[in-house]
Amino acid sequence: MEPHRRIATEGSTAAGNFKGVAEPVSRLNGHRQAAAMDGESFHAASQRILSTVNTVIDGKSDAAKLALTVLLAQGHLLLEDVPGVGKTLLAKTLARTIDCTVNRIQFTPDLLPSDVTGVSIYNQASRLFEFRPGAVFANIVIGDEINRASAKTQSALLECMEEHQVTVDGTSYRLGEPFMVVATQNPIEMEGTYPLPEAQRDRFMARISMGYPDKDAEIEMLETHQAASPLAMVSAVVSTAEVAAMISTVQQVYVSQAVKEYTVSVGRATRESPLLRLGASPRSMLQLLRAAKATAALDGRDFVLPDDVVHVGEAVLAHRIILDRKAAGSGETPHSVLRGILSKLPVPHAPSDSNAAPAGRSTASVAGLGRNR
Repeated sequence: MEPHRRIATEGSTAAGNFKGVAEPVSRLNGHRQAAAMDGESFHAASQRILSTVNTVIDGKSDAAKLALTVLLAQGHLLLEDVPGVGKTLLAKTLARTIDCTVNRIQFTPDLLPSDVTGVSIYNQASRLFEFRPGAVFANIVIGDEINRASAKTQSALLECMEEHQVTVDGTSYRLGEPFMVVATQNPIEMEGTYPLPEAQRDRFMARISMGYPDKDAEIEMLETHQAASPLAMVSAVVSTAEVAAMISTVQQVYVSQAVKEYTVSVGRATRESPLLRLGASPRSMLQLLRAAKATAALDGRDFVLPDDVVHVGEAVLAHRIILDRKAAGSGETPHSVLRGILSKLPVPHAPSDSNAAPAGRSTASVAGLGRNR
């Protein structure tokens, strides 16, 4: 385990707070409701994060934006690709742009669940068991090569990712706010890897495949990464409080009934498809809509369009569905099946005036987030 930074921030969890006393979790996902940002502040903060990430990760602006989308939608991110394409670098860069606590866990076959969650240790002086927090107690947890650990160790993250708490010896401990797991993994066909179980894959909001950079981006990387990694020059550009305010802004993005019905239709279509053995879960529908809301906010709108759902559909759903054997044998992939489903579903009609406010929303609130990228 490699701790990068331990910066005391308001709302973060310190090791000294755990003396066998649990702080109950009664809020959704363990997040406090912070005051929302105005449109100008939200745009400025998001651009600072994206600009900083793009100075380090060459030619992967779409991956950087999707990573920020997952953070603002209160989700977790899975980065899957072959070694050496910048998966860990993207995770570390995103973490460094925020002034918060960050821990990194290097997953190996001998890693134990207690290394992740923490363990109760007997204190001979006080004659009491004291809880020593594990590496998961941070605002952003980077799990490097998560599929190299055993299924038992991987399962230690299930409660953390879903309920934002850790239960050890019958006592529950709240995690920091905000909380995000950014995990990397190599393709399961490689040696020494264990495929993630369906229950854990379903807890990741989105999966990104980095892919190889194009020629120009690779030449730029050779020119700028020779002397030192640009990651060393990255510093925090937003505070934890600003991220919490950005999350609150995303939560207030308006979703019409038509868009909700369209989102449900996407999920039901995956469950009814003859090409799939396992369709999208109800949890994935919630996360799909949250990701769409974050996408709308980053695009300068305070209302969701069907295009926002389509835009994040493959990243949110592809790792949750399982192909039928015949479909896999005929060359289909989860992405191709999803593209076919999305192309056939009827899309709700947008308002004739793209600048018009949705029903129940004021034109002033729409204009507040009206800045384009």
